[in-house]
Amino acid sequence: MRGLKKQRRIQIIVVAFVALAVSTALIGYGLRDGINFFRSPSEVVAEPPAANEEFRLGGLVKEGSMTPVQGVQFSFVITDGGADIPVDYVGNDPKPDLFSEGQGTIATGRYVDGVFKASVILAKHDEEYMPKEVIDALKEQGVYEAPDKPAANGS
Repeated sequence: MRGLKKQRRIQIIVVAFVALAVSTALIGYGLRDGINFFRSPSEVVAEPPAANEEFRLGGLVKEGSMTPVQGVQFSFVITDGGADIPVDYVGNDPKPDLFSEGQGTIATGRYVDGVFKASVILAKHDEEYMPKEVIDALKEQGVYEAPDKPAANGS
């Protein structure tokens, strides 16, 4: 009788482990396209990703690099002070209002033949904001400058 209880307990543990492993595999399979990794221009130049890999590229829009906007298509360069990556944006949305040269941005797309083909552009949502990933990448290159904050007491 004791051997039967022990055998039943082992069977339940094995079935639970298999169910957990299958669940984890299904979740990973379902999320495989929804995970976008962040990279700085220096990381992309040092280790170029595969042409079919979608990821997020972040940094500053290089001064003097923006081409005139033609509908929902324009080009610019993202830099982190250590490397520059040309970006071609062709998307469904027009250029964001606060998207400009010298400002932080994150683009989602693919790196093909030395050019980042962006399908989504994220720009700051106010005058002071810059994405944390971009700040970290700029600090790593030693080119980050904190914005000047006005005094809180009005003096």
